[in-house]
Amino acid sequence: MSKEIKKKSSKKKDSKIVKKIKQHMYKWHRVIGLITIIPVIFWTLSGLMHPFMAHFFKPEIAHEKLEQQIIDKSQLKLSIQEVLQKNEITQFKNFRIVTFNNITYYQVKTIFGELWYYDASNGKKLEDGDQKYAEWLSRYFLDDQKSTIKKSEVVTEFTSQYKYVNRYLPVYKLTFERPDAMEVYVETSSSKLATYNPTSRQAFIWFFDTFHNWSFIDAISNNSIRIITMIFLLSIIGFSALSGILIYGLLWKQFKKTDNAAPKKGLRKYHRQIGIWVSLFTLTFAFSGGYHATTKWAPYTLSQMVYEPTFVTKEIPLANNALDLDWTRFQNASIITLNDTTYFRCQLLEKSKFKTSKVDSNSKWNKKKDQKSEVIYINAATNKVVPNVDLHYAEYLAYYFTGGAPQAACCEMIETSEEPEESIENVKLLESKVLTDFESREYGFVNKRLPVVKLAYDTPEKTTYFIETSTSRLAAVVKNADKVEGYSFAILHKFLFMDWAGKNIRDLATVLAALSILIVSILGFILFLKK
Repeated sequence: MSKEIKKKSSKKKDSKIVKKIKQHMYKWHRVIGLITIIPVIFWTLSGLMHPFMAHFFKPEIAHEKLEQQIIDKSQLKLSIQEVLQKNEITQFKNFRIVTFNNITYYQVKTIFGELWYYDASNGKKLEDGDQKYAEWLSRYFLDDQKSTIKKSEVVTEFTSQYKYVNRYLPVYKLTFERPDAMEVYVETSSSKLATYNPTSRQAFIWFFDTFHNWSFIDAISNNSIRIITMIFLLSIIGFSALSGILIYGLLWKQFKKTDNAAPKKGLRKYHRQIGIWVSLFTLTFAFSGGYHATTKWAPYTLSQMVYEPTFVTKEIPLANNALDLDWTRFQNASIITLNDTTYFRCQLLEKSKFKTSKVDSNSKWNKKKDQKSEVIYINAATNKVVPNVDLHYAEYLAYYFTGGAPQAACCEMIETSEEPEESIENVKLLESKVLTDFESREYGFVNKRLPVVKLAYDTPEKTTYFIETSTSRLAAVVKNADKVEGYSFAILHKFLFMDWAGKNIRDLATVLAALSILIVSILGFILFLKK
């Protein structure tokens, strides 16, 4: 008899302990939920905006890139040396050829980093040439020759409207007097469209930057505080999801007994049922978002990673308009130095893409949309084509950017507080190839620059460098850790595991997941207010 009493007493005691644990679990689940209700609303609403804007308010532009035209040799009446000597320029960083308003110019980068324009037929300088070219480019991209340009300014650093994801710096920002208040950003040094923002996109960028990236914290504090705050709150959201899984999943049998005695109805029932299903999405969003935030500590410095030695005009022996090449395919030229040898880097239309049907009297040619270019290097001393220079030059630039080569004062690499990359002087090169299209995850569209040379080295981190030889720039550096974070964000945050179903279905799944999290959070908050 005493054993049965002890048994009952023990069960009663166990029941009280379990009940106490349940009470604490519910209590902490509610507290965590209350702490994160505002951040969750911010993140889910702004996250919902991303695919919504991409499908229903995606801005369009007439031309997304400037197609390279064939340059007629007769347009280059003067060589680059003759033009520079005529204008008493003894030193320069580089040059290339641009054509606009039916005139062909040498675009010369001075030793001070300015871009000057000289008529290739008579050597005359175009006053305010860079601004005029920026305006011409923006009108070309928009296909708008009528609207007034309200404002033209040079952007030298990333802003709340011109985010680092656009990559190019410096750029011109042209604001047009139009109903959509279109803003066009162009990089004149490469004739590239950086981005374009009508009023709708400007509003979206502000909303997303404020409520998803929490830029308002930068306004009152700094980047480190912003990242720490975001990671802290994302961790709490993760704990909220885990406590929900623990209550309604792993310990469901224990809680079910209580529910049978006093069934949950209405909001509480829906909060429980929906919550258990969406907790997995909450965890994936919170984890991948927090992991992604950890990569934002260091400032973006790739825009300064460029090699630009100084060339002396009189020391270049060969005139560029005397180059021994197929001028019927000639698109552009610039100059580089490698191993104390000067080369002209020439861009030609690839033979397989070449078509000879003229479209106007200015010697422009019809070309396919997917046109590719061939790059050749001509020794400036011998006027001979030298093979494989593009790959060798890319390897030298990778060596230079990792501190292997002496850092000349003329070049634009900046000093950072980070330790320099380990030199790759004696590291085995595993892979080298030219990329003319973006690769899915490793070097995607977000990196902007093409074509680039991919160099994969046998370092402990399996570091891969992407070099844009046309501008002597470092386009991207990817290590194993970057690949892991990239896949995490792509799969868990952007649902790229659903690419097989198409972009529309993938975006719909992302929207539904974020919407479910929002609904569960709001239901939980309403329950708290009612209680």
